[in-house]
Amino acid sequence: MTQQLEIPHNLASAATDGRGDWLRALPEVIKDVAGRWSLSVGPPFQPGGSTAWVSPARRQDGSEVVLKVAMSHPEADHEADGLRLWNGDGAVLLFDVAKFNDTTALLLERCVPATMLAHRPAGEQDHVVSGLLRRLWRVPPAGHPFRPLAEMCATWADQFDERVRTQPSAVDAGLVREGIGLFRSLPQCAARDVVLVTDLHAENILASHREPWLVIDPKPHVGDPTYDVLQHMLTSTEPLHGDPRGFVQRMADLAELDHERLALWLFARCVQESLDWPALGSVAARLAPC
Repeated sequence: MTQQLEIPHNLASAATDGRGDWLRALPEVIKDVAGRWSLSVGPPFQPGGSTAWVSPARRQDGSEVVLKVAMSHPEADHEADGLRLWNGDGAVLLFDVAKFNDTTALLLERCVPATMLAHRPAGEQDHVVSGLLRRLWRVPPAGHPFRPLAEMCATWADQFDERVRTQPSAVDAGLVREGIGLFRSLPQCAARDVVLVTDLHAENILASHREPWLVIDPKPHVGDPTYDVLQHMLTSTEPLHGDPRGFVQRMADLAELDHERLALWLFARCVQESLDWPALGSVAARLAPC
C-alpha cells in the first residue's frame, strides 16, 4: 500500500463535512487490517461510496477479496451480522470483521466479473431483485442485533417533518400528512417480520462466478418484507413514472407481496423522499389512497 492514501471521489467530502477525523484515521485502520489479515491492498474502487473506503485486495494465498472500511452509521451498523446470517446465500460472503471506535472493517468475497445488475434490462432487474429478496428474507434468529424497521421509519419521518417546516414540498399538504402518517404506521402492522436488506437496488447487485448475482452493501433491519422492494422501485425511473400502479402489481406478483399494501408503502415512501426528489410528487399523487 502506498503511503499516500487514495480517496474515492464520493468520499472526498468527508474532509469538510464533519467526518475529517474519521478520514484522517483511515490510513492507520487500513494498515492495521492489512497486517492482521495479510493483505496486499489495491487502490479503491471509483467513484466509491460516501461512507466507506472499498478496494480490491489479495490474501497471502493469492485469493482475491474486497476490503471495506466503513464509518459507523445506524442504518448500516449490522451489515456484518446480516452477511453472517445469509452466509453467501444470495449475498457476498463475509470472511472476517474488525471493529474500531467509529469504524468497521469487513473482509469480503470479491465478485467477478462484478457487472452491475443496473446494466441489464429493466424487466430482468425486476426478476433478479425479487428473487434475491425472497431468498434473503429470513425469520429473525433469537437474540438478533438488528434494529426494527419501525425505528428507522420514525427517524426518517421526524427528519421530514423538521425539513418540511422550511422547505416546500412537491406534494399537496393533505397528501403529505397522509403519506407520512402511513410511513409511521405501516411498519407497526406487518403480517410478518423478516430480516430486511432495506437498500437493495440494481447497483448493489453484482454478477459473480459463484452465483449469477450477489447482493452487496446491505443495511439489515427487521420488519415488513413489503418495504424491501421500494429502493429498487424508486430507482427504476421509467416504470415508476410511466405506470406506478402497474409497476406495483408487477413487483408485488414477483415478490409474492400484497398489491394494496405495496401501493401504500410506495405512496408513503414517495412522499417521504419528495423533498430531495420533487419528481416523486406526481407519483405520490397517482398512488394516493382513494
